[in-house]
Amino acid sequence: MNAPLLVAAGLCGLNLWTFAVFGYDKAQSRRGGGRVPEKHLLTLSALGGSPGALLARRLFRHKTRKQPFVNYLKTIVVLQCAGVVGLAVLAAKWGGAAGVF
Repeated sequence: MNAPLLVAAGLCGLNLWTFAVFGYDKAQSRRGGGRVPEKHLLTLSALGGSPGALLARRLFRHKTRKQPFVNYLKTIVVLQCAGVVGLAVLAAKWGGAAGVF
């Protein structure tokens, strides 16, 4: 298996896990049970699980108005998008994505 495929598989797994943790936290909030710390949710997002976090927030209507959590998550997403654009620019400059890996 090559590196890009491993990275993609890892990110898919991370996003599924992030989605599940957000769902678990929402279920716990409804039941009055032990909650997942916001720091943990944001760490999963920052590690690459932000698409899963954004989807979970929308589907579960969870952490949609909670400040400063929303602003932290938005900042993470903006920084990740900037990183992806930066990598794409570097890949184009080096003659394609194969040069990055």
